[in-house]
Amino acid sequence: MTEPSASDLTLDEKASLTSGADFWTTKAIDRIGLPSIMMTDGPHGLRKQAGGTDHLGLSSSVPATCFPPAVGIGSTFDPQIIERVGAAIGIEAAIEDVAVVLGPGINIKRSPLCGRNFEYFSEDPMVSGILGAASVRGVQSQGVGTSLKHFAANNQEFDRMRASSDIDPRPLHEIYLRGFERVVTEAQPWTVMCSYNRINGVYASEDPWLLTRVLRDDWGFDGLVVSDWGAVNDRVAGVAAGLDLEMPSSGGRTDAQLVAAVRAGELSESVLDTAADRAIDLVRKAAQRPPVEGPLDVEAHHELAREAAGRSIVLLKNDGDLLPLGPGMRIAVIGAFATEPRFQGAGSSLINPTRVDRALDELRAVAGDAVSYAAGFGVEGGAIAASGRTAEDLRDEAVATASTADVAVVFLGLPAAEESEGFDREHIDLPAAQLAVLDAVIEANPATVVVLSNGGVVALPFADRVPAILETWLLGQAGGGAVADVLFGTVNPSGKLTETVPVRLEDNPSFGNFPGEFGHVRYGEGVLVGYRWYDAKGLDVTFPFGHGLSYTTFSYGDAEVSTTADGDLTVTVDVTNTGSRDGREIVQVYAAPVTSAVQRAPRELKAFSSVAIAAGQTVSVELVVPRADLAYWDVRVDRWIVEPGAYRVEVAASSRDIRSSVIVEVEGDAVVLPLTMASSIGDVVAHPVAGPIVMEALGGLMGGLSGADSSAASMMPNDEAMEKMMASFPIGRLIGFPGVDVTYEQIEQLLDGANAQLASQT
Repeated sequence: MTEPSASDLTLDEKASLTSGADFWTTKAIDRIGLPSIMMTDGPHGLRKQAGGTDHLGLSSSVPATCFPPAVGIGSTFDPQIIERVGAAIGIEAAIEDVAVVLGPGINIKRSPLCGRNFEYFSEDPMVSGILGAASVRGVQSQGVGTSLKHFAANNQEFDRMRASSDIDPRPLHEIYLRGFERVVTEAQPWTVMCSYNRINGVYASEDPWLLTRVLRDDWGFDGLVVSDWGAVNDRVAGVAAGLDLEMPSSGGRTDAQLVAAVRAGELSESVLDTAADRAIDLVRKAAQRPPVEGPLDVEAHHELAREAAGRSIVLLKNDGDLLPLGPGMRIAVIGAFATEPRFQGAGSSLINPTRVDRALDELRAVAGDAVSYAAGFGVEGGAIAASGRTAEDLRDEAVATASTADVAVVFLGLPAAEESEGFDREHIDLPAAQLAVLDAVIEANPATVVVLSNGGVVALPFADRVPAILETWLLGQAGGGAVADVLFGTVNPSGKLTETVPVRLEDNPSFGNFPGEFGHVRYGEGVLVGYRWYDAKGLDVTFPFGHGLSYTTFSYGDAEVSTTADGDLTVTVDVTNTGSRDGREIVQVYAAPVTSAVQRAPRELKAFSSVAIAAGQTVSVELVVPRADLAYWDVRVDRWIVEPGAYRVEVAASSRDIRSSVIVEVEGDAVVLPLTMASSIGDVVAHPVAGPIVMEALGGLMGGLSGADSSAASMMPNDEAMEKMMASFPIGRLIGFPGVDVTYEQIEQLLDGANAQLASQT
């Protein structure tokens, strides 16, 4: 029997395949043997709802492993462990007969206020793209599809279903689309999920430029485009633009709109055929997965979750080597997060975990009675209401507990109510009640370690007053055990920041342009997002992008850079573990042209590698920077361009810890624009063909002009200043100036001849 296609279907059947049967499943067509398939939320674990279905996790879902969300696992900078986690999620999806997991999310962390930042990897598109591709490869290795989301420029929750992300072409391509391009071209996710928002006034769900020209024509995507749940504004316009599947079900209402549009000649039936065939192809892919039987190896997946969580933790500070905690130390654990862990974000990605580790239990499993505990505060406020104790009572207890210990470990974090899908944060401060407890504990015991639990960046006003800080983000169900592993040194921390920790919210590049007004969000910072902004402006930060310490130390040799025949840069550097512990270092390569015709950041991340290095060992690390990754988006020709000339290539331990720098010459792309009467004299002089021709023809124009126009000449301090002024003067405007005896027609003929000669050469 031949495979079914749209040509085997009636018009009504074709339309039916382009919308859901209910909240999570597609429609079946029994007549041709086409089954329904299920999609469920991700991306850091499976959220298959068991009973009534809804979008935000209000209904219960089947137990699944809750792995570290992207905010945590992104800090590993390690595609390999992310791919392993993806494969585990794929296994759990296959056991539950789920065809597509809705993730990963790779939107850029434009502002630390975005309520959904916990689902995204980074403020940098290269990190987001490389790690997102690893996640897709992992899940799809198990015969389960992914849905790359949210395409595109979905960088806030406020008014997310209507707001227009107003972005100039350069930042749109260089920052907000670049990660998606990498995932699509390197991993080919089965589906791409279009976002709710508008982009420059056009809904993503009905934007042919986005969904067809860019995604399919330019990037070669061959899968299905699905709407975010409820993102369809105009179903007919959406299908015409390249939106293949509307989710969830509309109850047949919008199917009927498609049928009516075809019959009225407003929508070509061939367009509907294409969407239906893509839906059929998705079902076909899902059917190729061999049947998988449980039960799930819960313990093995929990151990993987613990390994991934341990690798995700970032040691921000460790003055005096206070960490790791040594045997026999009396440890005061302060903070309700130690017993009520905040391990995932709220909203559609909420997982029903198979189990949850508590940090206090895990610490006591290692150190026993040496660990004392005081709540200090309630997770959702300043007092624990059920106990009847006040905030002052809790603080006094915390001080008493800390004062008798050798070290105080204070667990601070953001309550779930302060960050979630559906709304943005209003500030980046930790709750005042928690900071008051910390201040009191520091006074009682200066040997204080802060352990943070947060889905988005928080201000750290105490960073210079505590010797050690662990940024643990949201670590999934095994986070409590992973924190204990790092505190006691069983795991040597190796995570690094994928986003900058600013001193103040006001320093963030999006401040003043977030979350917009009256339905429009102006991305006024342009390409200077995240660390690009802080470095370009020379602003102080609390901790920079790429920062993270270890319980060992690493030294870097002098980097060497060579160029391949294809123009790629191969960067080689020796890295030595100079300490007494085995460790892992994330080696980063940044690059930027020494001079540029356009605004560019002082440095941009172009490659990274997570390298395990034994104590005393030296490893030669090789990183490749593809020539294409050096390009910027040239708005004059609407394509990627590599500028020629000298580039500074930096090998670094963070964006502000440069260990080695090399200048290398890069062969660039020729950009020659046709000359017109509006072209400046500078444009003409720089033109490879027209320059010599026109300047010879015009001869002593410059001298004649400056001599004839004595008033202009008298305003210029010297001939060089006159040349600078005239460089931007449109050549067609010279006609009529004293001393210029060339006609408009003569200049026009010269330009036309130069353009024709260039065209014949190219």
